[in-house]
Amino acid sequence: MKFMKLGSKPDVFRAEGKSVRYVSSELATDVTINVGEVKFYLHKFPLLSKSNRLQKLVLKATQENSDEITMLDFPGGPKAFEICAKFCYGMTVTLNAYNVVAARCAAEYLEMAEDIDRGNLIFKIEVFLNSSIFRSWKDSIIVLQTTKSLVPWSEDLKIVGRCIDSIASKTSVDPANITWSYTYNRKLSVCDKIVEDGMKVREKIESVPGDWWVEDICELDIDVYKRVMIAVKSKGRMDSKIIGEALNTYAARWLPDSFDDLVSYGCTWKYKYMVETLVYLLPSDKGVGCPCGFLLKLLKIAIFVGVDDSCREDLVERISLKLHEASVKDLLIPARSPQTTSYDVELVQCLVNRCMTNEKYSQDLSVEKNDETNDFVLLHRHGYRLSVGKIIDGYLSEIARDPNLTLASFVDLSQSIPESARPTHDGLYKAIDTYLKEHPILTKAERKKVCALMDVKKLTTDASMHAAQNERLPLRVVVQVLFFEQVRFSAGVQAPNGNARDASNLTTNTDEEWEKTAADDNKCVKKQMSQLKIKDEEFQKNGKMMKKNSKNSKSGTQLLPSRSRRIFDKLWVMGKGQGENRSSETSGSSQSPTSMVPGDAKSSGSSSRQRRHSIS
Repeated sequence: MKFMKLGSKPDVFRAEGKSVRYVSSELATDVTINVGEVKFYLHKFPLLSKSNRLQKLVLKATQENSDEITMLDFPGGPKAFEICAKFCYGMTVTLNAYNVVAARCAAEYLEMAEDIDRGNLIFKIEVFLNSSIFRSWKDSIIVLQTTKSLVPWSEDLKIVGRCIDSIASKTSVDPANITWSYTYNRKLSVCDKIVEDGMKVREKIESVPGDWWVEDICELDIDVYKRVMIAVKSKGRMDSKIIGEALNTYAARWLPDSFDDLVSYGCTWKYKYMVETLVYLLPSDKGVGCPCGFLLKLLKIAIFVGVDDSCREDLVERISLKLHEASVKDLLIPARSPQTTSYDVELVQCLVNRCMTNEKYSQDLSVEKNDETNDFVLLHRHGYRLSVGKIIDGYLSEIARDPNLTLASFVDLSQSIPESARPTHDGLYKAIDTYLKEHPILTKAERKKVCALMDVKKLTTDASMHAAQNERLPLRVVVQVLFFEQVRFSAGVQAPNGNARDASNLTTNTDEEWEKTAADDNKCVKKQMSQLKIKDEEFQKNGKMMKKNSKNSKSGTQLLPSRSRRIFDKLWVMGKGQGENRSSETSGSSQSPTSMVPGDAKSSGSSSRQRRHSIS
């Protein structure tokens, strides 16, 4: 920290309690000056030789036959006046970043200018500010923090503006040329080497990061912080990503992490102003600069504190452009009245719709311009859609636990994701299974509607095995799962493995393999299926036979209806000749699925029964 010593005489100021100051001298004091609640017993001559204002006040007091002067509105209070008084006496006084602004404002109030005495206090403080304080990174920040309590004096004297300009200029310096220390938990590693001429050379061991300055200015009040950031952006040399990082760091420093903290602190108006200010300072390029998690945090608090619609709309637009960077946790935004759900599903639906609209607009724009989109751009767009699809499927799994979530909301949000964003339907299947579990009172038509969202051809092997035994799924869906698994097995095509890039290719290739390698088998099975005319009502009627044939009713085991067993037997026989070994590896047995029926498997009493179950 920079400092400057003034005067050379010893300090002979003394105190009596907290409200009296006097000069220890053989000469009796002849003037009393009241500054705030403190009385100063001083001598007129040294004071009047430096201060034009005191000359006027003493003259006025003399005319009124009084030796007492009162200054209630003195900037900086008694401490600042004591600095000025010591300077008048020529006593040693030390100026630093913490007291220089108060001393400067006090000197201005006392009119201690050059026309009263050469080398007066105002001149000396200005030299100190320009030659030391404003050239120091940390001192400039400290001085800026002290100006708040000295407004409007600090504003009128341009101290605030000069501090802001000093800070903004230093943030724009090439990091390679930075030699001063800074915080951000990554201080410069410096070693001092004594060279032959006796000078010390500072060598930087670590390179300085581009965002070295963001943490230091987080200590500033939001009003001053706003002015600093505007100055930094006006320089035009700061990357948008670093601007976003600075705002993110400030939000992490001052904004609470939970809504409970917002309520307990009782400063809703303060956080509203802070959020609106941070949104105002966001980079002009909405597609870059700020992490999506940071934007969603701002949106959560913005909704809670009730910011302006324009502020909220700006956040929604920015988030929709970066939705692929979000996490499921970030999207779990608590709902506000009159919504009855736990989370704000309508808001997420709006974000997804906006995101897909932006994506479609980008594609249409490329087509209109006849751009030859290269493979990298196509891959980037595809990865973008896959990320959004994965995030929304995870979000659906979370909100599906909410008993107040309507079927329409669940279906609409699921359908807002295009098919190209879901190469596999494992995530969607998990969400559907959770929804069915948490909403057991759904009607048959409603269960059928929610299950229609899922394409069983896009389930991986593990998901298909789980679905085939899931008692919450309609029996028709289970039949479809087993049917397509058998067709896939007969064609020798592997199920999607969940890999984002390979899964979409496998899904497409599956259809081609069915047409080429398993056309005859597929037609045969489909013909048999059409002849059987399976209906859910018949499944339920025939399902009563399962309970009769089960030996262990307590275990909850349910076996497939007889008509369904005949279908699965046909599927089994068709594929057994082509891949018996693979079948045994997949099912764990060379027997057909229906051979597990007690009546058909008496010779193998120790055989385990297939059970339909669900993993929550």
